[in-house]
Amino acid sequence: MKKLTEFEAKKILKKYGIPVTKEVLAKTPNEAAKLAKKIGYPVAMKIQSPDMLHKTDVGGVVLDVKNDKEVLEAYDRIIKNAKKHDSKAKILGIVVQEMLDINERKCIIGSNKDPQFGPVIMFGLGGIFVEVLKDVSFRIIPIERKDAKEMISEIKTYEILKGVRGQKPINFKALEDTLLKVSKMVWKEKNLDELDINPLFVGEWGVKAADARMIFK
Repeated sequence: MKKLTEFEAKKILKKYGIPVTKEVLAKTPNEAAKLAKKIGYPVAMKIQSPDMLHKTDVGGVVLDVKNDKEVLEAYDRIIKNAKKHDSKAKILGIVVQEMLDINERKCIIGSNKDPQFGPVIMFGLGGIFVEVLKDVSFRIIPIERKDAKEMISEIKTYEILKGVRGQKPINFKALEDTLLKVSKMVWKEKNLDELDINPLFVGEWGVKAADARMIFK
């Protein structure tokens, strides 16, 4: 099994036309500060290690970093947390990423191989509570647009996507397109064993993948 870092996984997403956040990989604190200025504050910062796929659990994520001083502090803190969690882990650096609105709606798109049916695609409400809420729908790959529409409308929290408390409806076509692109990607990448895009930020403006996890056979 080969576990890709988020940085590597999102390169594959881009190859299939799936929108992703702007990001760069920094190897030193000063490089991170320089790159953050190019992206524009605020930024998010994340550990990049094939041995740490669940970055939040190890203290490997810092959000809403507002200036150079905070970048330097966040870089050191993330590295210390990562080494404390696993001193032998391979650390490739820190990804500096554009910061999306944390109040925006978040979804998850995933895929794995079912022993009986083969590759399946999953959609649901995302973010850090996805394993608690378990509000998801499934289809066998490949899917068509009608399947994508049904997957979206089947989740219990569908009304959140339609807009609540003054929020406008999300761009449903962009979300459907993304589900179709993921289905195509999984169908073509025969060795892709597991996939998680979480969170996938969704809004009236469209969609953007902020994090991704892939495991290849």
